[in-house]
Amino acid sequence: MRTTVNKPRSHMISLEHEAPSDLRHYYAQMLLLRRFEERTSEMYVKAKIGGYCHLNLGEEATIVGLNAALTPDDYVFTNYREHGYILARGADPKRVMAELFGKETGVSGGRGGSMHLFDAERHFMGGYAIVGGQVPLAVGAAYALKYQGRPGVVIAQMGDATTNIGAFYESLNLAKLWQLPVIFFIVNNGYGMGTAVERGSSEPNLAKKGASFRIHGERVDGTDVIAVRDAVRRLRQKAEQDHEPAILDVVSFRFRGHSVIDADRYRDAGAVRRGREKFDPITSFATRLLDQQIADQAFLDTTAQQIDAEVQAAIDFATTSPDPQAADLYTFMYATPVANTPAADDALRAVRINRGEE
Repeated sequence: MRTTVNKPRSHMISLEHEAPSDLRHYYAQMLLLRRFEERTSEMYVKAKIGGYCHLNLGEEATIVGLNAALTPDDYVFTNYREHGYILARGADPKRVMAELFGKETGVSGGRGGSMHLFDAERHFMGGYAIVGGQVPLAVGAAYALKYQGRPGVVIAQMGDATTNIGAFYESLNLAKLWQLPVIFFIVNNGYGMGTAVERGSSEPNLAKKGASFRIHGERVDGTDVIAVRDAVRRLRQKAEQDHEPAILDVVSFRFRGHSVIDADRYRDAGAVRRGREKFDPITSFATRLLDQQIADQAFLDTTAQQIDAEVQAAIDFATTSPDPQAADLYTFMYATPVANTPAADDALRAVRINRGEE
């Protein structure tokens, strides 16, 4: 079977003018995402996590680079492969892992699971299971920002195959027509499930897909955290100041199958192994830090130990957290309490007390 290997499209950007503390922070963030996802896969196999589960393995530089360019005013909408995004946005790993476990202490109260993470405080607006479902919503949020005169931009993150659906093009049209502050952030790992990009899209250069809408597009090396950060910073500034939407095609190498249960048999095992070695964003960044004496081996070792402990603490927290109660089955599902439930009874009793009837 043919195997597609996404090669980085840019030379690694120099670290000469970067703050060493920032670079070490980027490394630690990427390693946190890697270890979190590795342990998530382990917990899934152990049946601690149910339902669908999609990992960000190999996309760590893409995620950390994006979030390094954003501000607290910005909003992020993602697809269902979103564990790393909410972590990089600053959510507590314990609460994220608890959500994957379906526990009451999770970021979505245990109701969302892997595909529906949410954190309104950090402007992380989810986790959407329907392919492309987040894109029109992100455009709507960008419209709201412009209409209300508020600062910030909206990131509409998606996978490469999302660019083949109608809602994507409808969203592009409105984003340009109304000059909205939105960036269409395409995580291009080479495959839409088991179909290679060039076999599913007549235009495999996804940055060009906004051309007919006069939307600027760029392609960037998703294995270089600095390249991603700088590209997002530049496009973000134009989106916020000039209300110019943009497409960013972020190319990386997919380490594993589409989901935890995908055996990935449509790719040659040897090519996948070589791709992991060649395009690993964490090992390559660690080498750069060592070569330029920004970090030493002791830092790498200490960071790894700290992150291993942090992820284990998240697993322990999730394991001991309570499950949602059956009495709260309808909580958060509707705007008003559902009839004949404890919540509805409590709400009715509160009304009677206010009326002086009890």
